Formats: sequence, C-alpha cells, structure tokens
Amino acid sequence: MTTTPVAPFTDLDAAPATPDFGPATQLTCRECGTSYSLGAAYACVECFGPLEVGYDFSGVSRAVIESGPQNMWRYSCLLPVASYAGDERNLNPGLTRLVRADNLATALGITGTLWVKDDSGNPTHSFKDRVVAVAQSAARRLGLGTIACASTGNLANAVAAAAARAGQDSVVVIPSNLESGKVLTTAAYGGILLAVDGNYDDVNRLCSELVGDPLTADWGFVNVNLRPYYAEGSKTVGYEIAEQLGWRLPQQVVAPIASGSLLTKVDKAFREFVSLGLVEETPWKVFGAQATGCSPVSQAFRAGHDVVRPVRPDTIAKSLAIGNPADGPYALDVVRRTGGAIEDVSDAEVVEGIRLLAETEGIFAETAGGVVVATLRKLLATGQLDPTQETVILNTGDGLKTLDAIAEHVGPTATIAHDVDEVTRVLAEHHARHR
Repeated sequence: MTTTPVAPFTDLDAAPATPDFGPATQLTCRECGTSYSLGAAYACVECFGPLEVGYDFSGVSRAVIESGPQNMWRYSCLLPVASYAGDERNLNPGLTRLVRADNLATALGITGTLWVKDDSGNPTHSFKDRVVAVAQSAARRLGLGTIACASTGNLANAVAAAAARAGQDSVVVIPSNLESGKVLTTAAYGGILLAVDGNYDDVNRLCSELVGDPLTADWGFVNVNLRPYYAEGSKTVGYEIAEQLGWRLPQQVVAPIASGSLLTKVDKAFREFVSLGLVEETPWKVFGAQATGCSPVSQAFRAGHDVVRPVRPDTIAKSLAIGNPADGPYALDVVRRTGGAIEDVSDAEVVEGIRLLAETEGIFAETAGGVVVATLRKLLATGQLDPTQETVILNTGDGLKTLDAIAEHVGPTATIAHDVDEVTRVLAEHHARHR
C-alpha cells in the first residue's frame, strides 16, 4: 500500500517546484516492511508500526563528506533531506567537539581513552538542533508552513529557534513543570508556547491527536508526523564521532535514553559507515543510561523483557522523563545485539555526575549528561563496561538549562569580609580539606 506525498512548498524562492528528498526513496515500516511514498506519515496503516526512511545511497565517499560544510550538512548524502544551497535560514548545527577526557578517565579508573561528544555547542545548546534541522527541511518540501512539537525542553528550544531563524510560525507544547530555564528560553524566540498540566506522555498524546485535525493542516510536528525524518538527524552524532576519530569506530558508547531514538541512530550511523566501506568493521558496544525515576528501558533490560512497560516519571532529569518511550524496544535490541547494557542512577548520583564532569573536564552538562556520567561510573563498578577500551560518552545539553538541579549543591566557597586575612584563612581551610 502506498500514500501520496503532500503538495510541495509553494515559495519558489525557498524551495524547488517539486519535493527533492535526495537519497531518500520511501518510508518503510520497521515491523512489517510495508513501503510508502515519502510524505508526512509516521505509522504503518497495516500494523501501526513506526515508519523509517529508506535510501538509495550512491556516490558516498570520505572525499564527498570531507568537502562538505563545517556542520551536519556535510552528511547530506546520507540524510533524507539536505539544507537548500545557500539557505541562510537554517541554524546549521553539528560538527560539535569531541573532547579527550583524560582527567575524568583518571577519576573513574579508566585506562583506555575516554572521549566526551559534547553537543552543548549546538546553536540552542543541545543535540535537538540536529533532528529539528532535518525535520524542518522535510517540512519545507512537504508544504508545511508551521513547525510544532511535543517537548521535554530541549526540543522546544530547538523548534522555536529554528522557526524564528526561518521566519516560520512555531507551536511548542510542553509539560507545565519543566525547568524554568528551558521555558524562558523557548518563550524568548516568540512562537506559541503551550504548557499542559501533565507529563510528557500527556503532551505527546495531545499532539498526536492534533495531527490530522483541520486546524493543523499545514503543521509539521517534528516528532510526530515528521518523525521518520526527524529521527535521522541523530545519525549525524555517530557520523561525527567516527570521522573525528580518524574514520574509525570506538569500542564503547554510552548514550542517554529518553525516547531511545538517539541511541538507536548512533548505532545505525556506525552500521551505515561500515556497509558503505567508510570505516573498517570493528566491534562496538552500546550502553544506555536512564534516571531511576524514569527508567522503563533499564527495567526491561534487567528483567530480560522485549516489551517496555510505561512508567510515570519522577526525576530531576526532565529531558529524559519519557515514561512510554517510542523507541524503547529498539534500544533494547541494539544494546543486546552489541553486547552492551542499560543502567539507571538516582537523582543524587545525577548531581554528582554533573559535578564530576564539570570539575574534571570543564564541561557543564545538563541533567541528562549527569545521568550519562553517573551511569558510566556504575557500569565500571559493576564490571559491565571495560575500563581498558576506548569509550565515548554523549553530553546532549548545556548545564545552564538545568541550574535548578544543582542550585542547592553548589555556591560560594565562603562569604567573607573585605579583609586579606579572611582570604588567607579561607584558603588555608580549603587546602586542608582537599589534601
């Protein structure tokens, strides 16, 4: 069974007269394999399974990639859509730094090389700029003038900023209890921001109900009806890791799990690079990290289940607080296939993870990054992760977004009078405590 793509975008100054999807050829159901033509669709009519993009890769080489721009669009030959040539209305995220984390490695007893893929350097300071860039480009080709989303915070920032840059309307729907920093920064971009009494799963359900309503006929919900394209943006994290390592794959990767899509797409990126002969096929293991207060995938992994049972989130790591993760079963598949593991950590451990990364490497991560660092420590302590192998951990966002999480745990070393003797006293006490 096939569907017909939505009519192409009509602004001839911004888009070609017909949709141009580059190497993308169709949408295919992950479960039953039914194929559909490219359009704003996300669920299979036959079995309700999720749809993903199918490709015809040709002309892909290291040289082609290396000749591309210094952002994620250098991988256009591997993505469903590319930014339009010369289109300055795109935030152009990606190509964030890969930091060698020797100090953190020493603190944790890691003897192999440890790296932090730091996506806090993206335009709105999270990896979500990548997925939005691809979804926004798809929306243009499909004639969708408004971009929208359901969000736990970072996606809200990314959608609102991308729309502002492109001169588009945006509608962002969030849980009302998000961190104030993420709410304020989203509102600053000037789009419509709707706060819903409920958790992310309630918000996502509302957005799913809005898809297909006459009110939203020209809306592209980046993580609903544009999800197949949106999800592919996460592959660029994996592509960049491999390229930044000198066109080779790391032995171990630790990724946070919210919906589970990022973890699965990093693995997909590695598999694509291998299949296209861009890197040597070497084994890698993928590890997942969750907060205990929202750990449905971790619980399923420990229990040996293939189905993820939904939970009600209760954690400071709100960007990971998805109680019914869409890609949870696929994350389980990736971790088990590669020989990795999934663990979860308490909120107290999350705060310690944030502080440890900041104190050892000067990288201030949001709560999701704290989850990853704390999980790395736990995986090492339980012997599930090999301390002698090369490991990459993902920091997906900036700590300035989640200051509330650490506000009670950090502050001035001391408050003193305007007196040199006071400085001398405080320094002496500080050095005595840290000998």
